[in-house]
Amino acid sequence: MEKYQQKTIKHEISCVGIGLHTGNKISMTLKPAEVNTGIVFHRTDISGQDAYIPAHHDYVVDTRMCTCIGNKDGVRVATIEHLMAAIHAMGINNMLIEINGPETPVMDGSSAPFVFLLECAGVKVQNASLKAIRILKPVSVKNGDKEVTLRPAEKGLKMHFSIDFPASVIGHQEADLDLTTANFKNMFSRARTFGFLQDIEMLRSIGLARGGSLDNAILVNDNTIMNKDGLRYSNEFVRHKMLDAVGDLYMSGYPMIAEFSGSRSGHTDTNALLTAVFADQSNYEIVDLATYYASLIEEKSFEEDEDLRQLDCA
Repeated sequence: MEKYQQKTIKHEISCVGIGLHTGNKISMTLKPAEVNTGIVFHRTDISGQDAYIPAHHDYVVDTRMCTCIGNKDGVRVATIEHLMAAIHAMGINNMLIEINGPETPVMDGSSAPFVFLLECAGVKVQNASLKAIRILKPVSVKNGDKEVTLRPAEKGLKMHFSIDFPASVIGHQEADLDLTTANFKNMFSRARTFGFLQDIEMLRSIGLARGGSLDNAILVNDNTIMNKDGLRYSNEFVRHKMLDAVGDLYMSGYPMIAEFSGSRSGHTDTNALLTAVFADQSNYEIVDLATYYASLIEEKSFEEDEDLRQLDCA
């Protein structure tokens, strides 16, 4: 079945935007890639050294305010999580991303523009089976009051996220997501990144948030939303944190059969969780999705037959 085959995009497509943290104008082109390529970034402005970086948790080099990947030559691409979330939700497994700067364009601060780009490029089914990571036992990482966990599940990726902030306009928020293209696009893709006015000067002093504005982020001042149009969802803050987690989990290199939960967590915690999963081979297995789901259906049918046989005997 096509949904259990690897996928890339049909046509290349480009966009231009501002980097959230650098403030630089950046051009980016999404290109089809061969089977088993994975998601790979290519810095086209770099010459004379390795300018290719796989989007994989082993290549994450910084998680301050975003997910940043880098290779052994020190070539980096930052703020990839919103794009990775769109790629994950759209079911794209193989793609080359050419970019002429150190950071992806932030666009409007959400994943929606990237979902639109991928829809415009189209999805191409490839002649190779799709594999997934199946979590076999609970794996958790705690960091103070932050916690992330992956648990076994029968099918798909189910997610839960909760946050707590002192600002009353945020407070305690929770959200759940059964990750499908439609669910992500309709319920989470438009959730924007957010920040606090009192942090802006500090962030810019260390080279972050220099491209941030009310056009690409929600800005909170004490208990006030400073964006004139307000929020896109009543719980947009936790929806964006869920969006980030969708992107960061795809740094595993595979779709997942698991249940994920995050509490007050961020990029650092999700990356640490992936590292913990892969540190012990008893935590997971790599399965061929078509074979796995076929066996699941067969097992269910057998259980139903067994129930009927027991009723006959009674």
